[in-house]
Amino acid sequence: MIRITTSNRYNITHLRSFITNICALGAGVLAIGLIFLTAGVNPLYAVSQIFIESFGSVYGIKETITKAIPLILIGAGLTLAFRAKFWNIGAEGQLLMGAIFATWTAQHLGNALPSALIVPLIFTAGFIGGALWGIIPAILKIKYAINEVITTLMLNYICAEFLTMLIVGPWKGKTRFGFPGTDPLPDAAILSVLPGSRIHYATLILAIVCSVGLCVLIYRTRFGYEARVVGENPDAGKYAGINFLKTSLILMAVSGGVAGFAGVGEVAGIHHYLGYPASVSSGYGFTAIIVAWLAKLNPLFAIVSGLFFAGIIVGGDAIQISLGLPAATVEIVNGILLIFLIMGDFFLYNKIQIR
Repeated sequence: MIRITTSNRYNITHLRSFITNICALGAGVLAIGLIFLTAGVNPLYAVSQIFIESFGSVYGIKETITKAIPLILIGAGLTLAFRAKFWNIGAEGQLLMGAIFATWTAQHLGNALPSALIVPLIFTAGFIGGALWGIIPAILKIKYAINEVITTLMLNYICAEFLTMLIVGPWKGKTRFGFPGTDPLPDAAILSVLPGSRIHYATLILAIVCSVGLCVLIYRTRFGYEARVVGENPDAGKYAGINFLKTSLILMAVSGGVAGFAGVGEVAGIHHYLGYPASVSSGYGFTAIIVAWLAKLNPLFAIVSGLFFAGIIVGGDAIQISLGLPAATVEIVNGILLIFLIMGDFFLYNKIQIR
């Protein structure tokens, strides 16, 4: 009789983790190739075109960096929450709430203040918006034991509907000719971009600073140590006297606030007005979950994984047009890669024995 058992693997080195990630990504790419094959598309050509379109030209690299900015920000913020085993699935809503707070601040103060003041102010407002939306599920989990996966996920839809209500109702712009959306942001609140691109460099710099800062926070501060203890051994955390409510509120405020930064960048750097949720964010809050996972919950590595998945978004959009693939192509690719990364983590931390 064949018996399959699992046991914990303790001798996990950085090299083993790296090789496991590469193998998981390779297996995921093979599975994606099979999907393309069933759709009647040459898988080698399709996969190669994804990376050629995103990294093979100056225009592709510019667009990839543009798409990577929100992914790096949100992915780095999620690594902090995931480290503490707080499964924040609500980054999409936190991004949108940051965009709402930033838009209100820009519309009401943008004409009265110079750019040197209004730009930091809208980023601060965006952080506050995302942080407040992140604190809600933390309170519900610690005080009332409500599962954070459900609350953070549902808050995404609440925020999206709230934003839609604003742009078709009280915030509907007079210059929109009847279409939903706010009036354009004041010129002082518009983020500058690199010439010949859509890269709003203020948010790009902020993304890199946040990644480095969160890395220091997680690995070099007492709070980061407490967050890791809460995630790895909650009983030990309680025995050590760690305040779970305080720790959860801070980490979700930071995680949500960084996602709010991404919302500011999309509104003030790309669109210059607040529109429908799907136009403000191309599902960045959900894709960033895979970014954080591929980064092994290290904020610094989120820079690399954010660029990687931004390339998939840009290249995936390109092959949809050139190869006539459905609009869900990018979501299919991201979903398959996430599944294989999770499988890779399972085999990394568990030893399979067949007896």
